[in-house]
Amino acid sequence: MVKINIEELLKKKGKTKYWLCKQMNLTSRNLNRIIRGETTAISFRYIEEFCDNLNCTPNELITIDTNIQKEYLNI
Repeated sequence: MVKINIEELLKKKGKTKYWLCKQMNLTSRNLNRIIRGETTAISFRYIEEFCDNLNCTPNELITIDTNIQKEYLNI
């Protein structure tokens, strides 16, 4: 399963979700949906903005958790 590491990256920077919402002009509801994996797609624009604001690479922002994926697929 794809995991978006926004909360971990915010914690490393000492920033809040509120700060990120203001930086990106994003609603807290939409940010929380992205964090919880309740969205089906994220635009490249958002990925770029997340990386710019969190000073990270897409590889640090997005990871694949194989344990969750195995549980989801019942493997």
